[in-house]
Amino acid sequence: MSSVPILETERLRAFGADDFETYARWCGDVEAMRFIGDGKPMTRDEAWRGLAMVIGHWSLRGYGLWAAEEKTSGELIGRIGLYRPEGWPGLEVGWLVARERWGEGFAPEGAAAAMHHAFDVLSEPRLLSLIQPGNVASIRVAEKLGEHFDGQIDVRGKLVDVYAIEQQTWGSTESAQAQPA
Repeated sequence: MSSVPILETERLRAFGADDFETYARWCGDVEAMRFIGDGKPMTRDEAWRGLAMVIGHWSLRGYGLWAAEEKTSGELIGRIGLYRPEGWPGLEVGWLVARERWGEGFAPEGAAAAMHHAFDVLSEPRLLSLIQPGNVASIRVAEKLGEHFDGQIDVRGKLVDVYAIEQQTWGSTESAQAQPA
């Protein structure tokens, strides 16, 4: 996948390797998937199709989700990046981090790098994060990134909270401090 740009942060780097076993483990974790999609863990087959969608998104849109790998250990710890499938309400910055790595700051670090790419490279005017009500940890990440609550919408039959940030706000908020060097 040579067309995927590399994002690098202090502790993470993006890569395009096929890491299906790890991806399937995350997607099969009940707690990790509680606020993702329909809130249910994925089967291996569903995880395979999900990974194919993640990889294919790059070909269709020219951007997508990066695999996040911790530099010091080489451990694949999550997927973080930009997402906009057909019918989506806008360009989303999203994250999924392996449950055993929650609370270590990987989500805001990687999401800030993705936001930097969206605003400064792709010249996107606005980003959003769709967060299921009650997902307090993701709401904290969105707010740390400078996103603000912007209402609720129905996405594929599920009511979600919309957190958003505009390009002109990005450089003037505390979220700018989270941008990669």
